[in-house]
Amino acid sequence: MADTTASSSGANCMEKLKSYVRTQKGFILAAEILISLIVLICYAASRYGGYSAVAICEMIFAIVFFGIFMMELDKQIQVVNWVWSDLFRAGIGAVLYIITSLICVIGGAGDGARIAGG
Repeated sequence: MADTTASSSGANCMEKLKSYVRTQKGFILAAEILISLIVLICYAASRYGGYSAVAICEMIFAIVFFGIFMMELDKQIQVVNWVWSDLFRAGIGAVLYIITSLICVIGGAGDGARIAGG
């Protein structure tokens, strides 16, 4: 009996994931997670792996916000203004990605993975 409730809650979570990815915000967050993973792989393959910290942080923040919005916890936790916090997260992430991308593209002579990450 306990197995059926555990599998139904897992199926419920999977259904929420599928339905949230179909929304515009869910698709954007999922694409951001995927792009962060690709950038992380490129930075990790380069000689200077320290730049991968930006991709790791941005991917973790995107996963956290994806989980919060997918499970509709933003409607339950009213203390935080989730729209503004998501906007600030995306803005700070974009600025950090632009800065590290410029550094990697300008100074990445001879390191193809670093240039690809940038």
